[in-house]
Amino acid sequence: MTALGPAGGEEGSQRKLRERRAMALAALSADEQCIIFSRLCNPVEPRVAIYFSGASHELWAPSSMKALRQQLKAEYQAAAALCRKVGMRSCKELREAISVYWSDKHLSAAELTTLGELGSVLPALEELRFFERSASADCVQRLTAGLGAGALPAVTVVALTDTRVGDLGASALAAALGRGALPRLEILILNGCGIGDAGQMALAPALRRLPALRRLALVGNSLGDEGLAALVAPPPPADALSPPTVGLAKLEELFLSRTQITDAGCAALASALDSSTLPALKLLDLSGIPASAAAKAAVRLKCVAMCGAVMVPSATRRM
Repeated sequence: MTALGPAGGEEGSQRKLRERRAMALAALSADEQCIIFSRLCNPVEPRVAIYFSGASHELWAPSSMKALRQQLKAEYQAAAALCRKVGMRSCKELREAISVYWSDKHLSAAELTTLGELGSVLPALEELRFFERSASADCVQRLTAGLGAGALPAVTVVALTDTRVGDLGASALAAALGRGALPRLEILILNGCGIGDAGQMALAPALRRLPALRRLALVGNSLGDEGLAALVAPPPPADALSPPTVGLAKLEELFLSRTQITDAGCAALASALDSSTLPALKLLDLSGIPASAAAKAAVRLKCVAMCGAVMVPSATRRM
């Protein structure tokens, strides 16, 4: 008998280890196997789940595993089609992307749904910018429907410029934030998105619970005094049944130009500044609103007196 050398012995040991692991996995119940496979499923990196499923015949053969593999294949194909649509070479490029800026890519409702469902498997993404003038009226509902707790965990910037968000889209975004999506969001730009008072009133409580929000741009929307009041109202009393509200403690820049804010809205804003609701504010843009010059001047004085902030004629270029 020929003795095995060091390399042969190591190879044999590795083979036995793989066999023991395969036997251990095969000994799991069908439900346990499916749970593990589901946890490993990643539409933009499906290989890990497939490797697990192929570890033994007992894992590969059951009909329940076949169904899950078919589902993963369909999700991968949808993700790959989305990547091709936006000009990315592969799912790997999207998986590793730090920033995406998609302008008029004419994404379909299904593609927007796919993007939202990928929110939990894009850990590197930090900036998500959309400019979709041709998007459907329910585009944001589609995009946010799949965003659950912890989705898009590293994203700090979301910009939806001239995209049809509307009041229903603003409500859908608020719901996603309420579920715990975008936990590190710092900059939210919703310029020219057709958001009125109803949408802003729905969105305001969710924005006030974002601990890192430092820039908010709502330029060119139809929101007015009611929407602004909902945003800058003092935090409600603590309630054990309500989610914690951090207010807008870190908000540094607020862009409200070309909205429908009148003198009443300016008074609410001045009151908020007076009560230190916006303690970190450094830049405020109220240009092009229907409020009187006197009302805007009163806000300007509060800005300087309370937090040293400045009002500018137009600061949208900074976004």
